[in-house]
Amino acid sequence: MPQLAGFPRFSLDATSTPIQPLEKLSRYLGGANIFVKRDDVHWIGGGGNKLRKLEFLIGQACKERADVVITVGGKQSNHARLTAAAAARAGLKCELVLSRMVDRDDEDYTRNGNVLIDRLFGATIHDLAEGVDPVAFAQDRINELETNGSRVFFCPLGGSSPIGCLGYVNGYYEIAQQEKEAGFRFKQILMANGSGGMQAGLLAGAAISDGDFTRIRGFTVLSDESEARANTLAKLRETALLLAADSDFPESAVQIRADQLGSGYGLPTEQAIEAIALVASKEAILLDPVYSGKAFAGLIEDIRTGELARGSNVLFILSGGVTSLSAYRRQLVR
Repeated sequence: MPQLAGFPRFSLDATSTPIQPLEKLSRYLGGANIFVKRDDVHWIGGGGNKLRKLEFLIGQACKERADVVITVGGKQSNHARLTAAAAARAGLKCELVLSRMVDRDDEDYTRNGNVLIDRLFGATIHDLAEGVDPVAFAQDRINELETNGSRVFFCPLGGSSPIGCLGYVNGYYEIAQQEKEAGFRFKQILMANGSGGMQAGLLAGAAISDGDFTRIRGFTVLSDESEARANTLAKLRETALLLAADSDFPESAVQIRADQLGSGYGLPTEQAIEAIALVASKEAILLDPVYSGKAFAGLIEDIRTGELARGSNVLFILSGGVTSLSAYRRQLVR
């Protein structure tokens, strides 16, 4: 995308992911034609949507001549895992400040899944006790490292800074190119909304290309609907400003629903577990119980209720996260 040419970027082979039709599942559900954009299939770090953001974040870190990257996240954070992987690729040290965003302390959750992989990538892990502010802890650690001569680059939760959101500005452009090649346009583009950066980036991409916000919709998996909308709208406006584009967006530009959130972040719902099993058995594709499983459950519900019209073409952005499946063994194995 020409508007992104001036921003530093470190290649993580995060683009040109395929769009795949889910023909068996579409026939089984008997409604919309479901397609998935496979942002889960990158070869670096186990794959996932955060790599698009990290291309720009690590690019900025390299521009600033950082030698340490620090980020924050929950215990099973996909963003933390991929930040560790991206830092390893770039030859940077990585420190992960992991907080207890989910009320679990069993062996599966605290030592398996992404936590295991974080260590394999060589990251230093700060495992915070309940109640410790992760951002404040990270800032204290940054001060300590810089006092000792390091140059530190901080990535926010989910990599969802304006710079990180550029990854999905480019992602929207990529989808538009794939639509041209396919000869049709998706009626809806659906995704999970956690820290808000993916949806904000897609909306910013739409703003500087075709202006069509209405088809981009997220299912919040982190916070309630009003908080998720406000957070995503703020990131959309900040990203547009970074691109020197019009940033006067109304709240209605951000379409978010909270009906798949369940009891909260990181707590699988029965609908998400059903979606994971259904997509795996019909298409041999793995969803995760925190993000894509919940959002895909929303897509299935919309097909069953007729919200998504029969025969319409719907795109689901598959964000990855299957590396955390083993941490949810007890919930998934029935």
